[in-house]
Amino acid sequence: MLTQSNQFLAFPPILYKKPYLKLQLFPVRFEFRYFHGAKLAHRTKISVTESTHSPSSLLATRVSRVARTEAQGVLFDYLHCTRNLSFTDAEHISKNSPNFVQVLLSKIHCEKDVTRSLAKFLRYNPLNEFEPFFESLGLSPSEVTALLPRDLMFLTDDSVMLENYHALCNYGIPRANIGKMYNEAGEIFRYDYGVLALKLEAYESLGLAKATVIKLVTCCPFLLVGGVNGNFVLVLDKLRRLGMKNDWIGGYLTPKRTYNWCRILDTIDFLDKVGYSEDRLGNLLRTNPELVFEGSGKMVSVLFGRLLKLGLKMNEVYSLFMKNPEILSSKCIKNLFEALNFLFYIGMGTEDIAKVVSSNIELMGSSSLKGPRTVCKDLKVTKDGLCQIIKEEPLKLFSLASKSKVRRKEHITSLDSTKHMEKTAFLLRLGYVENSDEMMKALKQFRGRGDQLQERFDCLINAGLDCNVVTSIIKQAPMVLNQSKDVIEKKIDCLRNCLGYPLESIVAFPAYLCYDIERINHRFAMYVWLRKRGAAKTMLSLSTILACSDARFVKYFVNVHPEGPAYWANLRKSSTSS
Repeated sequence: MLTQSNQFLAFPPILYKKPYLKLQLFPVRFEFRYFHGAKLAHRTKISVTESTHSPSSLLATRVSRVARTEAQGVLFDYLHCTRNLSFTDAEHISKNSPNFVQVLLSKIHCEKDVTRSLAKFLRYNPLNEFEPFFESLGLSPSEVTALLPRDLMFLTDDSVMLENYHALCNYGIPRANIGKMYNEAGEIFRYDYGVLALKLEAYESLGLAKATVIKLVTCCPFLLVGGVNGNFVLVLDKLRRLGMKNDWIGGYLTPKRTYNWCRILDTIDFLDKVGYSEDRLGNLLRTNPELVFEGSGKMVSVLFGRLLKLGLKMNEVYSLFMKNPEILSSKCIKNLFEALNFLFYIGMGTEDIAKVVSSNIELMGSSSLKGPRTVCKDLKVTKDGLCQIIKEEPLKLFSLASKSKVRRKEHITSLDSTKHMEKTAFLLRLGYVENSDEMMKALKQFRGRGDQLQERFDCLINAGLDCNVVTSIIKQAPMVLNQSKDVIEKKIDCLRNCLGYPLESIVAFPAYLCYDIERINHRFAMYVWLRKRGAAKTMLSLSTILACSDARFVKYFVNVHPEGPAYWANLRKSSTSS
């Protein structure tokens, strides 16, 4: 309710002692009030939809450009001359609030003299200035409605909000993007004088150009809430170490997306843990920046999770990523998801899918597939029938379902032929007989190109094992060569330097190199703990510690000491938390 003192500030003297019509839009409300006695006489709510369908309104027919331009001019005069907003503010609001202008036009009944009619209307009907203001910042009518203050009509009544708004404008942030910032981080519009400018300068002090800071805070306004965001600083530091310039990040930010810097940091850390060198990881991100910026790295973590659910070991997934870094591009990940969904749809089991992925992940990433229903219809087979075909011959998935069929067939044939020749040459060097059953079985067991298999083989020789011994190890445990060179080196280093076992112990138990590094660390840490307390014999064989089941290990290596179960639980817990 207006008081006698503030009536003179809001309305011309002619309105005292007369009823006036108060207009609010989105939705529009108008109220008849009598100043003498300040008694509310009548109140009615009318929605924008209702007002725009009034037969007598200009919106019932198409509003001409001339009428709209004149209405914008009247709104500008009202905001600048009557309400004393700055020229720039009034101009931007009047020219960038089309919905509000249209509703204003619906309140007059003559298009011939829009200027005079609207000016007269506004003389008796003061506006809720927050409505056109919020719309001019790029917000939709529904968003505007949710943000309208309950007890304010005039922008100058919220001087703190206006001050922070001007701070953003003066820094160079486009006014049309400020609405997103208000919607997502309204706290920044309540800062005291000068605080917001200091927060913007703090990001510049990280070495970022002003243009990059503008992009950054427009996309992620929450970065201006509180101090400088720690996760963002860590991401920036990691990118610098990978050879990226300070403002490289600005080229991939867009206001149409939101960014989770914690998840982006986790994605970069994950790629680092996979085993990429700094140079290789830097090149990967330069070529595929969407890995971290599209969905804040969510696609990578989802793909990793799905591969683990198929039954692949963590080191096997790492190895797949290392051998085929191109599969981490957004297009390849999308194709991989399509292929996995295809195989699940036709009823293939997880174990069989894991085999297809392990052997053909490069093709799965580079192939865009038809839908399984379409393929079944074209081949006139059931889902089970198609599943059986692909189980027997996995490459049929690409020759039968690929959208670019001719090109894909050629690619599959040449790729498969090259891989087959390289593998065959490697196996011949190991002593396998060409075209023998043993050779055919080995070709299916070994994963990777011939040069990759040779590299892993050489890794064992360089560690100090004889060539014939390594050949014997590989024939006993072919899975050894299905791991990356880095993983094999880590396990050998762990054996020698952490566990204190000689390298020759691998000869007696080659399967050591096939166990997950986490299992090795857990079990040997428990064994060493028992040995220090005299509860276990020294230098037990690797197979005794690793090959037994979890239940047997707990029985003979955990429960044999009163404090054993607690120590074992802490070991597993610390691994999970890290």
